[in-house]
Amino acid sequence: MKVFRLIIQIGLCICIVSAVLPLVPASAAPSAPSVDPVLEERLQLFQQMEAMYGVPWTYLAAIDQYERSMKIRKKKKGEPESAANRLTAIDIPVERWCGELNPDEKDSNPASISFFGGIGIDGDGDGMADRHNDRDVLATFIHFLSDYGFERDDWRIGLWEYYKRSRSVRTIHQFAIIYDKYQHLDLGGRHFPIPSRYSYSYRSTWGDARGWGGRRIHEGTDIFAGYGTPVLSTGYGMIEVVGWNRYGGWRIGMRDMANVYHYFAHLSSFKKGLKPGDIVEPGEVIGYVGSSGYGKPGTSGKFPPHLHYGMYRETGGDEWAFDPYPYLWRWERLKKKR
Repeated sequence: MKVFRLIIQIGLCICIVSAVLPLVPASAAPSAPSVDPVLEERLQLFQQMEAMYGVPWTYLAAIDQYERSMKIRKKKKGEPESAANRLTAIDIPVERWCGELNPDEKDSNPASISFFGGIGIDGDGDGMADRHNDRDVLATFIHFLSDYGFERDDWRIGLWEYYKRSRSVRTIHQFAIIYDKYQHLDLGGRHFPIPSRYSYSYRSTWGDARGWGGRRIHEGTDIFAGYGTPVLSTGYGMIEVVGWNRYGGWRIGMRDMANVYHYFAHLSSFKKGLKPGDIVEPGEVIGYVGSSGYGKPGTSGKFPPHLHYGMYRETGGDEWAFDPYPYLWRWERLKKKR
């Protein structure tokens, strides 16, 4: 703890200097310029925190992106404007920040917060531990993780202690790996799953009845195309599943940077060498249209060849499906404009 307090003190000095001097990115690889100034400002903040405390900016960005995917940030009643207009989305609960027994839920005094067992600290040197201040929040999260060590495996333990949820730890780790590869935050690109030069057709099939395997509804959109038509990744993300499912046949599961799980089913085959853990980009070939499924491995031909495309989200509980048709329609229009 004495070592970390020293790091914090040094970090505060660097923080003051960084406010008046141009930022020198800590990462070895240059960051790609973003068309979104908010993303660029957020990236610079993460890089500054890396320079101060040694935690890779990609890991801080991954935590922030996970928190961002868990909720849509809205200004709460009585909340200061600075809270709603923050650069980051990490929202440490007040009882954890101030201490469960702290009678003052707006306490920003580091000494009294520490007295009541809260984790909030002053990260920008203004003498206050403000849970609506980006630098205070990031420094507090770094401090929390550092209690478990200074390596990524240690931080994963810390993340589990914070979220008490293995899926949260896994998703944050995946995001960090993807940020490591691209070295920038602008990873929201999308792509329609069928190439323009191939014929296809689709309509809204959300909620239609399905009979095979018991009564259930259709959780996705069917895109009919010729056998062997390439299937493209719909976003930046990581492959989580490659293999057989008795309903979906040969299928692929990919989680994107918005924490949305993309499900590509009834394939005839996969891209050669594709495996869980691979990083994919919008428009990258990942498989080929087929008619597999509804039986044991290898079953095919029980219906016309098509791609079943589904989208699933989770916000702290079980994943739930939502209608992909409006998104497909939008991505198709963007594809035609390109």
